[in-house]
Amino acid sequence: MDKEQLANKATEVLQPFETGNLMNTLQNLSLSQIFSHPAVLITILIVFFFGVVRKSKTVLLILFSLIALIIMARYTLPPPGEEITFKSLLPFVGGGLVMGAVIIYVSLIKSD
Repeated sequence: MDKEQLANKATEVLQPFETGNLMNTLQNLSLSQIFSHPAVLITILIVFFFGVVRKSKTVLLILFSLIALIIMARYTLPPPGEEITFKSLLPFVGGGLVMGAVIIYVSLIKSD
C-alpha cells in the first residue's frame, strides 16, 4: 500500500470525527442516547476510575468539563444552519461561567 492509498484510507476513517460532524451528532442526539452509548460510558468510567485511584483533581475536573460541555452544547447551541441569537447565547455563557467558577474553586481555592 503506497502513501497515497494510506492517506485516502485514513481520511475515510477519520471523516466522521470532523468537528462539524461531531457537533451535528451532539445536537441531534438526546442526552440519554449519548450517555447510553457503550464507548462513551467506557471512556467516562476509565477516566473516572483513573481520577479516583490517582486522587487527581485535574483528571476529575477535565471529566467534569467535558460532560458539562456536552450538556451545554446539547441544550444551548442552535442546530446547524440557524443563527446564534442572544437568547440562545445567554445560557451558554452562564453555563461556561458556572463551569469556570467550579474549576477555579476546586483547583485554586479549595484546599486538601
